[in-house]
Amino acid sequence: MKFGRRIKDSRYAEWADYYIAYGALKKQIKSNLPWNDAAEADFIRTLDDELTKCEKFQADKSAEIERQVGTLIKEVAALINRAKAQENQPQHHHQHQNSTPGDIERSVRDHQDEDAGSDDDFEDDEERDDTSIMSVNAIEEEFREYEEAVASLVADVHDLALFTKLNFTGFIKIVKKHDKLTGWTLKPAFNKELLQKHPLHRINYDHLVVKLSALFDKVRTRGNQAEGDSSAGGSQNAFVRSTTKYWVHDDNIVPLKLAIMRHLPVMVFDPKKEFEIKDSAITSIYFDNEDLELYLGRLEKTEGAEAIRIRWYGDVDVKDIFVERKTHREDWTGEKSVKERFRVDEDKVNDFLAGRYTMDAELDALVTRGKKTAKEIENVKQLASEIQYAVITRKLRPVMRTFYNRTAFQLPGNATVRISLDTELSMVREDNFDGKDRTHGNWRRTDFGLDHPFPTVPSNEKELFPYAVLEVKLATKVGEEPPEWIRDLINSHLVEAVPKFSKFIHGCASLLGDRVDLVPFWLPQMEMDIRKPITARSRVLIERPTSHAASTATTSAMHSPGHSGGSYHEPVSEGEDDEEYLVEAATNEDQHLRLPPDAAAQARAARDFREQKLRDEAAANAGSSDGPPPPNTQPPRGPKGKYDPPLRIDPLAPSDRFDTNVSLLDDKSIAKLNNEAKKQRNGGKADHDDDDDDEDEEVDEAEDEQGNRSEFIRTFHAPPGKKISVPVRVEPKVIFAAERTFLRWMHFSVILSAVSITLINFIGVDDQVGLFSAGMFTITALVSIVWAGGMLIYRQRAMAKRRAIEYHDAWGPSVLTLALVASIIVNLALRIKEL
Repeated sequence: MKFGRRIKDSRYAEWADYYIAYGALKKQIKSNLPWNDAAEADFIRTLDDELTKCEKFQADKSAEIERQVGTLIKEVAALINRAKAQENQPQHHHQHQNSTPGDIERSVRDHQDEDAGSDDDFEDDEERDDTSIMSVNAIEEEFREYEEAVASLVADVHDLALFTKLNFTGFIKIVKKHDKLTGWTLKPAFNKELLQKHPLHRINYDHLVVKLSALFDKVRTRGNQAEGDSSAGGSQNAFVRSTTKYWVHDDNIVPLKLAIMRHLPVMVFDPKKEFEIKDSAITSIYFDNEDLELYLGRLEKTEGAEAIRIRWYGDVDVKDIFVERKTHREDWTGEKSVKERFRVDEDKVNDFLAGRYTMDAELDALVTRGKKTAKEIENVKQLASEIQYAVITRKLRPVMRTFYNRTAFQLPGNATVRISLDTELSMVREDNFDGKDRTHGNWRRTDFGLDHPFPTVPSNEKELFPYAVLEVKLATKVGEEPPEWIRDLINSHLVEAVPKFSKFIHGCASLLGDRVDLVPFWLPQMEMDIRKPITARSRVLIERPTSHAASTATTSAMHSPGHSGGSYHEPVSEGEDDEEYLVEAATNEDQHLRLPPDAAAQARAARDFREQKLRDEAAANAGSSDGPPPPNTQPPRGPKGKYDPPLRIDPLAPSDRFDTNVSLLDDKSIAKLNNEAKKQRNGGKADHDDDDDDEDEEVDEAEDEQGNRSEFIRTFHAPPGKKISVPVRVEPKVIFAAERTFLRWMHFSVILSAVSITLINFIGVDDQVGLFSAGMFTITALVSIVWAGGMLIYRQRAMAKRRAIEYHDAWGPSVLTLALVASIIVNLALRIKEL
């Protein structure tokens, strides 16, 4: 799909006049060819006007939404006060409802005896009761109207975020088209001058999300927000705790935040302080040595593997620094992984790491002031001394820094559901393994702060992670299902599950590739597009209220009178690729991949071979119970169309098995491909793709500058509904269980064999019935032995290949039972027949 058509189909109709005039800009380029100075100046002027238009609308709309949020906050606060005042008023009708008819009659009679006008007073009481009930209903109706008003504002922020993304993509693509068609280079000037002048892509909506979250929580709870410790319930043992991590595409970050805040409020640690972006910043520095022992331990999930890091919250000038240690425990051990930490002053970190300073005096002072118990302080002292000892003896030093902005969602006092979303995730080298001292004797680098994407840091020393990371922590009661909205969220198009994802592991694998021999399973799949089609079920996560009256009353300043207030329709994901382009690129190597003719032919042949192989495997698996093929296979490769059989690989195996010089093309085709790419960069023949991917071009240039071609194998087969293939983890207890099952079967087979041998040895020579029965027991025993051995081999091979199959035996026990029962019945029947 061409971007010009996509922007027409995806834009929000109410704001159509404020989107980039992509078609007009493209027409302006093509109508002024050949290009000259006057055409260039006129195009830059038009481009600047379009940027001004989009930026102004975006800023005005953001300010307008913020004003409306402020107004709603005041109105909701006044409504909550009215509701509380109404609750505190005496409710006569409650007394009547709780009284018996006789009590009411006696009360009326007493009033009649005291005053002749008591009948009128009783009628007045009933009128007051009716008025009170009507007042309560009116307040509830107002709450519902405000709930719809907040939902409309949520949808507006959603629309505005997609407006920003779609327009920014449009500007990037039109500048790229300009450079390709005219031969003039505008991209560097556009990035340095125009985008600096009109930074529409840098407008952040987190402050609106925080305010809308607090407002939505007040309206939803009718002013009775939960209060308490955010970790409450965490120490209870009757909960099943689970943590899963997900990747979130940049297009889906704001929609995901808005979808979550409809159910959980944003956690704000200081409600009295105005929200700032730096308040959400979290920075960690991980320690390791030159052998990367801690990296390998965390990657291989070794029992007792440790991660030592230093963390701080907010800007780099904070004084409170936290030293943390995470210890991994395997599930089969019955223990839980633990995270321990303590605080140290920033100016004492260097002395602590060097062993010149201990925490004893400072910790003892906490006991003296009564803030900690002696037992708690002893545990912290032991932790501090162990970390200090490990840093010194194992020669640990700062290796990797991770930075991200975290938005946390949780009900105060309720730890059942805790959700955190980390955006702008970045990893930066802190080591000196290549002879460059980046910290200059300090415990951290000081040449950059929170200025993401850290322009002062060289590109080869930082890794800007392309996705946000969502972490969902559930603590449900035994036998209880997670909330339905959580299931809808994690099954929606907004997230992609990547269990066991680690920021530290990814940073080391990406930036220290020459030192690692083992890479995580997700690294070869980083170029996979994780965006998914929007389903009808996931579309309702963000929708406008259907009440036209409420929408008109609360959003008349934001929308035109013709707005229907119907359900919200989310536009297609705005990115360099979409589904139709991806499908076309997969079957059109000449144009979309820009391959030479012979290389394209080999690529097509490899693709056809691979698809046929998958079809054959699927057909073979359809008739067996083996389950789906393993998720990781090596593509066929060989010179000039001669392909070797696919090799099974383990994504947790050493990287040298599958990340060096692996390609679908032979050496001659690779050389020709590199030469073709150089010609294109030097002004040679341009490609024919109107909407190719800038990021792919940057990757190709980086590969060529390195002078070699090293690729990961990326032919992974994710299960339906997923984009990232996750390897199956086989616990030791599964292997032991398979062996125990085999031994149980063998034990039973030996018993059957003993029965058959006994029958043969103790029956007469002419006893045909006994001989037949002994034969049946013998056959049953032999079949049992063969079946047990076959199942053991099948399971061991499946576990070695990490296949996601059903390991339980659905037929074996039933068939064995039937054979045994048949043998006994036949023996009994024949003996009875002899009588």
